[in-house]
Amino acid sequence: RRCVLEASQQLTEIINSETSTESPEPTREAEPADEEESALHCLWVDKFTPRRYTELLSDDYTNRCLLKWLKLWDTVVFGKENAVKKAKPSAEAHPPFNQPKDQQNKWKTKVQLTEEILEAELDQHKRPKYKVALLCGPPGLGKTTLAHVIAKHAGYNAVEMNASDDRSPEVFKTRIEAATQMKSVLGANEKPNCLIIDEIDGAPAASISVLLNIIHRKDGEGEAAAGTGRRRRREGGLLLRPIICICNDQ
Repeated sequence: RRCVLEASQQLTEIINSETSTESPEPTREAEPADEEESALHCLWVDKFTPRRYTELLSDDYTNRCLLKWLKLWDTVVFGKENAVKKAKPSAEAHPPFNQPKDQQNKWKTKVQLTEEILEAELDQHKRPKYKVALLCGPPGLGKTTLAHVIAKHAGYNAVEMNASDDRSPEVFKTRIEAATQMKSVLGANEKPNCLIIDEIDGAPAASISVLLNIIHRKDGEGEAAAGTGRRRRREGGLLLRPIICICNDQ
């Protein structure tokens, strides 16, 4: 079978070479050849990478939790109020549901419990309590692809940076502030940024301290400021954009 395949490939190459030399108009043959050449140079992982949320092959629970966490930023970023789920009246009428809270939680799914935890913990600025999401796992699991697809699905412009490349804490801080506080002036319909920090486990301890200061430092300053104008100026330094970190070793 291998010999037959090799012989057929050689015959195909001979036929193609003869037709290309005998063709009177070689300009028409050039365009498909260029397209085939560009397709050959395109990486397989880039050609078939997921573009939409429904095309993701990663763990569905992880996908839903990350999307749920990212949608909690809608109030701050897009000015949307999250819809509050109302309890069904039929659930209160049945006596079996009148049980302790621990027994009720036992019948809830893992996704429902996680969503309740995320929704319950919002700070005074209506931001999620956890400002940073951490995706960890071995290489090739689809962490970076998941972050980009989720950010695009939620209406963000994904801005990726590599923590191991920027060894200086000053450069690391400048890039984080530029991605989370500055707007892009390119394009009429610019989208808010979602910062994706890859290889966060390769960043030095000083850079991690910078990231923690950006997350926690200014919450207290905004509360302590007195007066409307002064408070607005202070709140301008609050972290108002989501950050997704990616690592191999948690």
